Amino acid sequence: MSEFTFYQATIWTWFGLAAISFLALQFIVAPYGRHTRKGWGPTVSNRLGWILMEAPTLLVFDFLWLIGDQPTNAPRLLFIVLWHLHYVNRTLIFPFRIRGDQKKRMPALIMLMGMLFNTGNAYIQARWIFHFSDGYGPGWLSEATVLLGIALFLVGYAINLQSDAILRNLRKPGETGHKIPRGGLYRWISCPNYFGELVEWTGWALATGSLGGVCFVVWTAANLVPRAQANHRWYQEKFPDYPPERRAVFPGIL
Repeated sequence: MSEFTFYQATIWTWFGLAAISFLALQFIVAPYGRHTRKGWGPTVSNRLGWILMEAPTLLVFDFLWLIGDQPTNAPRLLFIVLWHLHYVNRTLIFPFRIRGDQKKRMPALIMLMGMLFNTGNAYIQARWIFHFSDGYGPGWLSEATVLLGIALFLVGYAINLQSDAILRNLRKPGETGHKIPRGGLYRWISCPNYFGELVEWTGWALATGSLGGVCFVVWTAANLVPRAQANHRWYQEKFPDYPPERRAVFPGIL
């Protein structure tokens, strides 16, 4: 079997696993964050879990960049910057900003599942960009769909950062308990951070013009839409005065 055949099989397997994950998450709420509960085996600290779970996104992506046989021209350099813009924050900055992290735990199983996904996804994205694709010529960055993709990525990234900051600042140092987040897109949806990620990776798929990018969007939706619905129900159950006009993840829709 050639590597390209293996690569294509990996993508279609990933699509299938996304469908299975989406169906499973209709019945099971992943036990981390506000949904943490016992019965899922050994746990690790939230901070360590996040770092180890997200680390393959940088390690695998950069390794495949270094061994890739395609030139690091302007389009590929842009993809490197966009990828690191998101994942340096998610791997090395975000975990240290989670307040009360020393008291929070996540199941090691969730961490390992996240590592597996991130390893496979980084392979799918990077191997296409730095090895299989030879179509990123000088004119790539002038195409309308690519420019739209870049804009969507940056807008989604900004939404993600703003939403995380609002959540982070809900409680003052030393405070416990939960509050209703307000401001930004929280005016319309319960999980604008998830909405931001969906916008980001839709932009990535358009900018890279790859089936692997589409696969990433599908996986992101399969994981985050059920999660957003679970979070939305949690808010409604926790707060009787929760704003009734809010939706879970898509303003005015869902």
